[in-house]
Amino acid sequence: MKILYFGALRERIGRGSESITLPQDIKSAHDLKHFLIAQDTRYQHALDGPHTVCVAIDQEHAQWEDSIEHATEVAFFPPVTGG
Repeated sequence: MKILYFGALRERIGRGSESITLPQDIKSAHDLKHFLIAQDTRYQHALDGPHTVCVAIDQEHAQWEDSIEHATEVAFFPPVTGG
């Protein structure tokens, strides 16, 4: 699966994307986030801080509980604000 990181998340993790093979028990965006956090402290600092992180699955805004079982791409990004 391709994982994309945008904005400050990209800076904290140190890369804009990566391809990984997920364990079969990773079923949702929430599961993926916690799987990554367990891998390296860079992910913990980027994805598990006091800031808000949004997720997209196959280029569609998604909820954390949404399934990623048939997805080819998941993106993590900071919330978009307007003004």
